Amino acid sequence: MSVKNIEALIELIATLRGENGCPWDRKQIPKTMGVYLLEETYELLEAIQSGRPDEVREELGDVFFHILFIARLYEEKGHFDIGNVTRGITDKMIHRHPHVFGNETVSSEEEIRENWRKIKKREKNHFRQTSVLDSVPVHLPALMRAYRISERAAGTGFDWEDISGVMEKVEEEWAEFKSELKQGTASETKKNDIALELGDLLFTLVNVARFIRIHPDTALTDAIKKFETRFKYMEKTISDSGRDINTVSQNEMNELWEKAKKIEN
Repeated sequence: MSVKNIEALIELIATLRGENGCPWDRKQIPKTMGVYLLEETYELLEAIQSGRPDEVREELGDVFFHILFIARLYEEKGHFDIGNVTRGITDKMIHRHPHVFGNETVSSEEEIRENWRKIKKREKNHFRQTSVLDSVPVHLPALMRAYRISERAAGTGFDWEDISGVMEKVEEEWAEFKSELKQGTASETKKNDIALELGDLLFTLVNVARFIRIHPDTALTDAIKKFETRFKYMEKTISDSGRDINTVSQNEMNELWEKAKKIEN
């Protein structure tokens, strides 16, 4: 890693924010840049999913630019600079890895995770929290937040003994969902009841993912990608025959879907 390249980027941001810089960059505040950072982070995740290193490199650059830009905004107000940020995270990571930088020994990944949770709990910023769940950001996407919430709760011992218990809970939640659904959606109250049961079912499935150490967001992303590939094949096949997909029968679409699955395999 070239320190000069990082320094050049920091200087570029200073120029953009300077008196003769860009009007758009000069008017930005942390809240506005935070929104852009979130967008860039999702683009980075998409690039990682694609498996194309060049795209990952480019998107990493975009994320890094926004991080340095936000740090610059706080530096201008006299709060901190990027040096404070890097020193802080370095000290924190050393503190949270006593089995690497200290004399502590660990025998498993689970022990490492447990030690991590204990160390975080003792840190200054976590003394203000009244619940172990408070460390999970409120604005995380629901699927990611569900995973982290269940993970934090399990860390206290509030968990199923094994995956069979979770699967039994899935069956229970599925039965309750179907029962609510049979009663119809005529009123807003019934729709809310159905929504709550669906939420319970989804949350339990997230716990299944946690037990088998597969992140539900990754699994769902892969499933969506698979669906898109098959559906686009179906669309193209129909379009190549000179027809519109809206005019094709359900039976023919099902046949094309099965064909797409065979080609995929």
